[in-house]
Formats: sequence, structure tokens, C-alpha cells
Amino acid sequence: MENEVNFISPYSTGNRIKRMVWTICWNVFARPFPKSSANAWKVFLLKCFGAKIAKNAYVYSSARIFMPWNLIMEEQTCIGSEVKCYNAAPVILKKYATVSERAYLCTASHNISSPCHEQIANAIIIGQRAWIAAEAFIGPGVAIGEGAVVGARGCVFKDIEPWTVVGGNPAKFLKKRIINNGNF
Repeated sequence: MENEVNFISPYSTGNRIKRMVWTICWNVFARPFPKSSANAWKVFLLKCFGAKIAKNAYVYSSARIFMPWNLIMEEQTCIGSEVKCYNAAPVILKKYATVSERAYLCTASHNISSPCHEQIANAIIIGQRAWIAAEAFIGPGVAIGEGAVVGARGCVFKDIEPWTVVGGNPAKFLKKRIINNGNF
């Protein structure tokens, strides 16, 4: 290519060092615990690295959090086992939101129209009482509405309306979510 353009990382050396220290700390001090055990300790570790996380939020030991300082978890939220949270931009879980096993929350992509192919990042917001089912993918800049459900292996690239159920790739509307209180 005649006019060669090099990719420039959006991450400073300080950011890379901080992420390295974070990864080592999580792998040594959190991952050895099975699943959701020692949760208060994991919440403490996340807070030490800048996460804004409620005391009663749960993060499974096998979850991967890229930058905890870009994580906000409100009351009774959960990041399940083997979830990948690539939060180059903020990831926000509102009250009672759940992200199930092996889901991928991806706040960053690359500008495919630019010769520099620079990274672009946008926040993900998971609304109150929303559920991201197993192995779902949530893309950059997506807002999952209150009470919405993203079905297993669903791939979401656009905002999801409150109290809807979506699934597929790309995720499409399946039905409205209706809570039947008579079963309690």
C-alpha cells in the first residue's frame, strides 16, 4: 500500500500497566474462588480498581472485566460465569439486571471507514430487571431497556425496547415480556 497508515492504540502506557496489574490481581486473588463464593472480597477488589458496585452485586470468579474503573453495577445485579466484559467505555447494570454465563459485553469496535482503523467505544446500558441470556453478544452503544430479555446467543447491535424479548443474529423482536405475579 502506497500511503501506509499505522494503527494507533487508544491506550496509554499507564492504562496498559493498570490493566496488567488489575488482571494479575483478579487472577490471583479472585479466580481461585468457585463461582460466586467470596463475593464480598471480589466486590472489594473491583472497588479497589475503581468499579462503582453495590455491596449486594455479584460477579462470578471466572468473569473477565477489561477495565473495572468503567464498570457500574447497581443493587442485586449479576455478572455470571465466564462473561467477557470488554468495557473500554462504561458498562452499566441497573438494579436487578443479570448477565448470564459466557455473554460478551463489547463496548468497542473499529472505524472501518478510516485508514487508521482507530478504535471507537460507546457505553452499554443494561436496564433494570433486564436479562442477558447465555452466550449473547451486546455491541457498543447499545441500551437494553428495562425488563427486556436477550435470548441465548442473541446478537444485539441496536437498542432494545423495555419489556421485550429478542433473539437471533441480529436480534429481532420475539414477543413482549409479561410478568405473571400469580406464580409466587
